[in-house]
Amino acid sequence: EVQLVESGGGLVQAGGSLRLSCAASGFTVDDYAIGWFRQAPGKERERVSCIVSSDGITYYEDFVKGRFTISSDNAQNTVYLQMNSLRPEDTAVYYCGLGWASDYDAGERCVSESDYKYWGQGTQVTVSS
Repeated sequence: EVQLVESGGGLVQAGGSLRLSCAASGFTVDDYAIGWFRQAPGKERERVSCIVSSDGITYYEDFVKGRFTISSDNAQNTVYLQMNSLRPEDTAVYYCGLGWASDYDAGERCVSESDYKYWGQGTQVTVSS
């Protein structure tokens, strides 16, 4: 059974940092993509960042560029999202999704959201002003 488990969320003041983890297990595909998404109350889910395991291709949405860094530990099938200079507007539930690198979409610069096969349960990030 494929499982994604996010952790690392919490409450932090504006300007602070958090590191989210997404631990994936239960699959044997070597080449995969992990995407981080977030959903704030009353808003649609939006992509934040993604990484392809084999070649390390990364993508960031403009609103996190220069503040967030995605990285992976392929041996542990774990992807991290280091979030610095957090802002109140970063407050959301953060989810990770697992897709296959073969579904990489050059136009999307990662796997399209609809192609992610599995999702974690989410971790709450709250940034106070």
